[in-house]
Amino acid sequence: MKFGAAVLRSYESPFTVEEVTLEAGPAVGEVLVRVAGCGMCRTDLAVRRSAGRSPLPAVLGHEGSGIVVDVGGPDTGLSVGDHVVLSFDSCGHCRTCKDAAPAYCDSFASLNLYGGRGTNTARFVDAAGRELAPRWFGQSSFAEYAVVLARNAVRVDPSLPLELLGPLGCGFLTGAGAVLNSFGAGPGDTVAVFGAGAVGLAAVMAATAAGAVTVAVDRHPERLALAERFHALPVPAASSDLPGRIRRLTDGGAQYALDTTGSARLINDALRALRPTGHLGLVARLHTALSLEPGTLDRGRRMSHICEGDAVPGLLIPRLTALWRAGRFPFDQLTRTYPLTGVNEAERDCDAGRVVKPVLIPHSGS
Repeated sequence: MKFGAAVLRSYESPFTVEEVTLEAGPAVGEVLVRVAGCGMCRTDLAVRRSAGRSPLPAVLGHEGSGIVVDVGGPDTGLSVGDHVVLSFDSCGHCRTCKDAAPAYCDSFASLNLYGGRGTNTARFVDAAGRELAPRWFGQSSFAEYAVVLARNAVRVDPSLPLELLGPLGCGFLTGAGAVLNSFGAGPGDTVAVFGAGAVGLAAVMAATAAGAVTVAVDRHPERLALAERFHALPVPAASSDLPGRIRRLTDGGAQYALDTTGSARLINDALRALRPTGHLGLVARLHTALSLEPGTLDRGRRMSHICEGDAVPGLLIPRLTALWRAGRFPFDQLTRTYPLTGVNEAERDCDAGRVVKPVLIPHSGS
């Protein structure tokens, strides 16, 4: 089976849209999906800075959505024609997977980031017959088709805007899940979100939907304006006495804070903005040692890393689509679509902050 895909051949080169070949159909427990849309996440772009740990050449993309066109065996739980959102890979049998915490799978890094799946991986080849790296995040959905494990594909209502749903499998899942799962925020709680990108704005929407008072911190006025549209109190990141300003807005401090920036200064500010017993969640990968200022973790405050919003995708994605139907999680307002051939333009716009969430449409015009 031959189809188009965006291939990254080196850490410095642009993507090239090429014809690739899938040498075999879905194995037992897998499904073949015709990709309707795929969000571009900063984790995709971070491959360029991965110091060679992510194998290339590869087809990236891990926020896919599409229609099942083939199934591997009778026990996938999915049928041809099902609309699905694709999420991250997991082994399914380690202690944390069995404890309904697949984002903390013992093999998460190797399966999703470093090409560690040991079976059915050498099936993607380029036009010259050279193998491409194993599936990125179990899907490699910057392409017209993707092969995924059925347990990582979440069935959704066919009346939903399928081409825009992919980011619910990672970026929007992460921000919303941090608020709804990790924090369990509810009416009367206060949530401060540092960084109003795709993950941060999804957290703002989820906090508002949960009835929490929400503060958004960012350095870009246009991102703060978006956060305000979603009912957050906007605070410029350069504000003098940023923690004090947040404490005043939240009547003594936020119960929860989410940092999406990885900035040591903002992480320390977030801790200082918490009330006693407050919880700071970190979702960004830290690339240097984090120094905490004296007193930031006093009085019962705590800090934890949150992966994929502590989500079981099959539970949280339907919850988010239900909130969207109710007008309480308008994630579609954060997206801009590009044809697959516009993958490099989408990357430039994402890097420059001109778009919150690019979504590639592989079959546009077909």
